[in-house]
Amino acid sequence: MGRYLAVFLVSAGTVLAVTPLVRVLARKLGAIDEPSDRKVHPKPTPTLGGIGLLIGVLAGMGVAYLDPTFRPVFQSSELQGVALAAVVLTTVGLIDDLRAISAPAKVAGQILAAGLLILGGVQLLFFWFPTQGVILLGDLAVPLTVLWVLLMVNAVNLIDGLDGLAAGIVAIASGAFFVYVFIGPTNFGEPVPSAALLCAVAAGVAVGFLPYNFYPARIFMGDSGSMLLGLLLAAATISGVGRTIQPSGGDIAALSIPVLIPVLVLAVPLVDVGLAIYRRLRRRRGIFVADKEHIHHQLRELGHTHRHAVILMYFWSVLLSGSALAITFINGRALVGSIAGGSLVLIAATFVPRRIRELRRARRVAKGAEPTVEAPAGTKPV
Repeated sequence: MGRYLAVFLVSAGTVLAVTPLVRVLARKLGAIDEPSDRKVHPKPTPTLGGIGLLIGVLAGMGVAYLDPTFRPVFQSSELQGVALAAVVLTTVGLIDDLRAISAPAKVAGQILAAGLLILGGVQLLFFWFPTQGVILLGDLAVPLTVLWVLLMVNAVNLIDGLDGLAAGIVAIASGAFFVYVFIGPTNFGEPVPSAALLCAVAAGVAVGFLPYNFYPARIFMGDSGSMLLGLLLAAATISGVGRTIQPSGGDIAALSIPVLIPVLVLAVPLVDVGLAIYRRLRRRRGIFVADKEHIHHQLRELGHTHRHAVILMYFWSVLLSGSALAITFINGRALVGSIAGGSLVLIAATFVPRRIRELRRARRVAKGAEPTVEAPAGTKPV
């Protein structure tokens, strides 16, 4: 555990140290994200935070390479593939942050990064399914790997809409998945050190970036940073779950391992991207056309402040990630009760603020402090 903690601290410390320099560079290059109707930040904010995140990733991998206990991990080409893919995808994101490239060009860069992962040996090989046992993916291995990378990269990119949201959720998801791959038997009954290492790096750079990115943000990670974090999560989950051959834990776990563990750990960004795709297809719009209807935007509409909306999303991520781990390692009725209780508390915390706001407004109207406004003829009152 100590060696992973060292990687985490080096990754976090590096990002913490270099991000102020990246802010200066962003201002000199004119890489400033201006406020707009679709965005929620009130003032121009430097971007290009992905540069600092990439430096932190390479630093974390570098210190692991120098540690003799990690030497077996670097004997394969997996981490080299991850590092190369990270550099390529961050570069694509930087170009987009500076020049705003088209969606097809961005997807092409993501596919290229996925290809580099596959060439390095990071790809889905087989799964254990409750009813079928071990299933070799065969010819489906490559397309499914590319699809998973695209899904994770764009999921993290889409939730990067409020200060500190993407970084915090990536840190939570990485931490939860680290516990799974470190404790649970995943690769022929043994932990997967490459997956654990990638989780430590991802959690480290995300935590190191949060002090500058939490509300009110002093710098944004940009597409370069969000796509990089998504790539790390994709590589970690592929390494840790795409080779799983047996379930562990109680009877409940047998229905979820290994198929559901990454879905539950990463539920918040995956649900958001699923809803976004459905919403845009239903309206016959391109799936990459930005809007202001993501989950975090809906929380703002429910009456939550910027900071409270982000923290609430953190709690949802903790609940779902914790549920995934509990299902894996614990069996019992108390587990179901705890998850249900936590869900009810968060549901109440999500929707109560709007009800309170409506009650307060009704009282003001009743006292004559806030006159009602008639809706124009032929329209429905809001």
